[in-house]
Amino acid sequence: MTAGLHEAPLLDVRDLRTYFKTDDGIVKAVDGVSFSVEEGKTLGVVGESGSGKSVTMMSILNLNPKPGRIAHDAALPPRPRMEAFLEASKKHTSVSTGQALFRGENLLEASKRRLRALRGSEISMIFQDPMTSLNPVFTIGDQISEAVLTHNPKMKDDAARARTIELLEGVGVPFAERRVDQYPHEFSGGMRQRAMIAMAMANNPSVLIADEPTTALDVTIQAQIVEVIKAAQVHTHAAIILITHDLGLIAELADRVVVMYAGKVVEIGDVFTIFDSPRHPYTIGLMNSLARVDIDRERLEPIPGQPPSLISLPPGCAFHPRCVHSQGRAVCRTEVPALRGTDDAAPDHRAACHFSEELANVRSPVAAGGG
Repeated sequence: MTAGLHEAPLLDVRDLRTYFKTDDGIVKAVDGVSFSVEEGKTLGVVGESGSGKSVTMMSILNLNPKPGRIAHDAALPPRPRMEAFLEASKKHTSVSTGQALFRGENLLEASKRRLRALRGSEISMIFQDPMTSLNPVFTIGDQISEAVLTHNPKMKDDAARARTIELLEGVGVPFAERRVDQYPHEFSGGMRQRAMIAMAMANNPSVLIADEPTTALDVTIQAQIVEVIKAAQVHTHAAIILITHDLGLIAELADRVVVMYAGKVVEIGDVFTIFDSPRHPYTIGLMNSLARVDIDRERLEPIPGQPPSLISLPPGCAFHPRCVHSQGRAVCRTEVPALRGTDDAAPDHRAACHFSEELANVRSPVAAGGG
């Protein structure tokens, strides 16, 4: 899993910040996020709802809701004044700064035409809810064929249809030659998700972003979708960014893990280190709340409290009001912890906790159970 550390990242995100202007104030949805993913590897991005996972990926592809737009650093005032810039602006409702380097090209500076060429060809996304992502008035085949033809304009319709059937067969849709002419409402939830994966893989992308790909599916179907994603990666050698709150899915698929809280990365490292030796209280809290059939526990341990408002974050560490490890220490309430290296053997394991060293001997319940 660590071999990729010496390879050039396929996608390298640096200090990404996305702020939204609302009637209540400035929402710091993504606030200084950095990560990278290599070809053929899977990066898991985990955190509670509202932690900034999906907005991070939408910002990379300039898919945040309009009329907001992506603007690069040269078009903006210095970063400490971004809030004032948004408050005074009549044109913008969102601003993103930083870098998202795809093969060295900063996507935040790319033109609309360039981004349209990249979306669905080099970088594809499996959205969270296939029922709302698929158009109900067009057949499944028409929608997948459109994804094929958009990036292969010289391809004939018959060839696009044949490719669509091949894609549906590849993701395990039975009787694909017949089902290609059916509408989304005629597919089950699991089959719709397979169709979305087929659409995302239509042009053999280099990066596949999967946003909660198993949400609202039963356990059996979830396992099937996981196998489909694994097979797709083996076939295309794509880098996968897996956005989820499901730690079991992270353990199954990811090589590296990014843990996000309140718009920031609070821990990052390879999947074995994160599960065996987490160094942030939030990561430990997520694992304590995970149900396991192989561990005898009377009850789960939920993280106390609620995630903070991204408009009015608490001073210091954003997690300190919910943190059982803080114990009221002043530094937690007054200073934002830096994302820094830990003292374990993993060279790229970092955590944003003032007292991460004190967690060195706290093994997660997942690791304790042999997971």
